[in-house]
Amino acid sequence: MALLGALLLALLAGAHAELPGCKIRVTSKALELVKQEGLRFLEQELETITIPDLRGREGHFYYNISEVKVTELQLTSSELHFQPEQELVLQISNASLGLRFRRQLLYWFLYDGGYINASAEGVFIHTGLQLSQDPSGRMKVSNVSCQASVSKMHVAFGGTFRKVYEFLSTFITSGMRFLLNQQICPVLYHSGMVLLNSLLDTVPVRSSVDELVGIDYFLLKDPVVSTSNLDMEFRGSFFPLAEGNWSSPNQAVEPQLQETDRMVYVAFSEFFFDSAMESYFRAGALKLTLVGNKVPHDLDMLLRASYFGSIVLLSPAVIDSPLKLELRAVVPPRCTIKPSGTTVSVTASVTIALVPPNLPEVPLSTMIMEARLSAKMALRSKALRTKLDLRKFQIYSNQSALESLALIPLQAPLKTLLQIGVMPMINERIWRGVQIPLPDGIDFVREVVTNHAGFLTIGADLHFAKGLREVINKNRPANTQDPGASSAPPPSAAAA
Repeated sequence: MALLGALLLALLAGAHAELPGCKIRVTSKALELVKQEGLRFLEQELETITIPDLRGREGHFYYNISEVKVTELQLTSSELHFQPEQELVLQISNASLGLRFRRQLLYWFLYDGGYINASAEGVFIHTGLQLSQDPSGRMKVSNVSCQASVSKMHVAFGGTFRKVYEFLSTFITSGMRFLLNQQICPVLYHSGMVLLNSLLDTVPVRSSVDELVGIDYFLLKDPVVSTSNLDMEFRGSFFPLAEGNWSSPNQAVEPQLQETDRMVYVAFSEFFFDSAMESYFRAGALKLTLVGNKVPHDLDMLLRASYFGSIVLLSPAVIDSPLKLELRAVVPPRCTIKPSGTTVSVTASVTIALVPPNLPEVPLSTMIMEARLSAKMALRSKALRTKLDLRKFQIYSNQSALESLALIPLQAPLKTLLQIGVMPMINERIWRGVQIPLPDGIDFVREVVTNHAGFLTIGADLHFAKGLREVINKNRPANTQDPGASSAPPPSAAAA
């Protein structure tokens, strides 16, 4: 019975789980690019290591090693890979760190000092970034595991006291190696928990698209990591800004990601686009009004001729009034995605009226327009852009079949008006695009769009438009310039 109850609870939880409108997959093919940029950032972070002064005495010799700085990281072997369930792991083997420090030696009244270069060899670093969903719906680094060790130190002493330094080198190098081991993991912990999270803070969660509509990229659950992919599921829903709490139920087909040839794949369901169109509909944006000289001259003449009988029955003061043509969506448009392409179905009312100055407008006719638009999607930089093309167009009267027959001569002129006058305005607006939930400084390149039944996928490669260091420095919190500002864990067991 307990097993049956648990099964029922699991089924109920699954039934009420929110379906994603957008999914993103980062494949292992992206890791080499990410690793190269990450290693440059790591080298710069290791250069911030500050090692305490090393002082000691052997017999009558007093020595002091100070101002120890890491100058470079030289890599022999490095690997970045996914590790189930939620980790991204970086492993560096047999690397070396270049060091520079100040030496001081006192023997009775004899003093020697100066700067010297050294190297830490056999450097091993194994760090794992655990990825999870934070309360705001953004992916964050929730923990950093670290092991680091330096197998040996090499210092080439010279000068008058070279033999003395060589005698003391065992004490100096072992002390420096111990202190260096103690410093690597805290730097990596700070880099992951503070600096990388400041980069992830640039990923949009709930932001405005324009003055009317916003978009919600709330991460629905923790990222899922396999040996070859990192998968993320987002709400992917638009909303009118005037109704910030409004949401539309997602009843579309859940998008699926199967491909792995590109660095990243983004999938959008029909719900993603339907919620956008419904949001603009609720915001009152899906309408167009042309009055007077805004109506093309040829169309104005045709409309007046078509409704000549109704116009001549009006008073002389109204006959020559400006003409008004209004198109207004009566229901939210709907998107249909098939392997053959993406279409948008629009049903709108078309109202024709005369607008006499300082008098109520005089309606001439109201008809229904049904249009079907083909939609082409593209990723540019990190914006999803859409271009619409009018394919099918029909107008009819909802009053009588006879009036529908009388509207046939208006079909071609109204379609031409939409193609020449309306569609360019719509495309100019929607071509601005909607940002994809990607960190600042990273763009998509070489995208390929594939349509499926109920959803589409876009595969692309990644490009660092800005260096990781540049983006992090721009967005890092003001009080975290020093790695010591974060609460770092104890040094790794390997270091101890």
